[in-house]
Amino acid sequence: MLTDLKGKVVLITGASTGIGAAAARAFASQHCKVAVHYNASRKEAEAVLAEITAAGGQAVLVGGDVTVEADVKRIVQETAAAYGRIDVLVNNAFSMGPMTPMLETGVEPWREAFEVNVFGTMDLTLGVVPVMQSQGRGSIVMISSQAIRRTASRRGAYAASKAALLAATNVLANEVGPTGIRINSVVPGQIWADQLRTFYEGIAARRGVDVQTVVDGVARDMALRRIPLADEIADAVVFLASDRASAITGQALDVNGGNWFH
Repeated sequence: MLTDLKGKVVLITGASTGIGAAAARAFASQHCKVAVHYNASRKEAEAVLAEITAAGGQAVLVGGDVTVEADVKRIVQETAAAYGRIDVLVNNAFSMGPMTPMLETGVEPWREAFEVNVFGTMDLTLGVVPVMQSQGRGSIVMISSQAIRRTASRRGAYAASKAALLAATNVLANEVGPTGIRINSVVPGQIWADQLRTFYEGIAARRGVDVQTVVDGVARDMALRRIPLADEIADAVVFLASDRASAITGQALDVNGGNWFH
């Protein structure tokens, strides 16, 4: 156990599924007090909350849309009211945006992805920063994406918004560093979970092969020959939030099984 995290208050956005849910469980296992944020997925968030409390952990639900100013203020206020402080913020809420070629649609449809991935995320971050400054320290972890390293057709909105978030993160890390706040990014590649499994099942059906054949083909491009799990991404998030990473700020840690060396 990372003893320095015991009793810390952790706010995780988009914590109802995927990396967010895995991070909520991971921080709870370190005896942190967790605020499980959700927007539309309350039922899934309640399941995460129930899992944490059943294991003896402490957690509360906080709902809201990170693109709505009033919701952002309420998310911060409810977390601080529940626990008296905010030590860690994990920004996991995201939007993929349109999966369409830029030549066909232009950039206007990108606005949704930028509203969530950049403006909403940074608004919430700036809302939490004063709380952390009053405490004299804090750690913020942004969930980025390998899309910023390996761009592809139809992923323009997502890749561009995540790249913008990374640049904004590094700027803010420099600004808040003197007040004891660290800000870093985790950059996942593919993550083995239900959504990816469903995607590969579709590919397998079109090719007339079993899904494991598709997975093995993808894994061959990874140094570890396997697709990382959401729990493994969450472990990297926990590390960056902890005092084990006390001298690390403004950095982006790639967690992709060796799919891409940066």
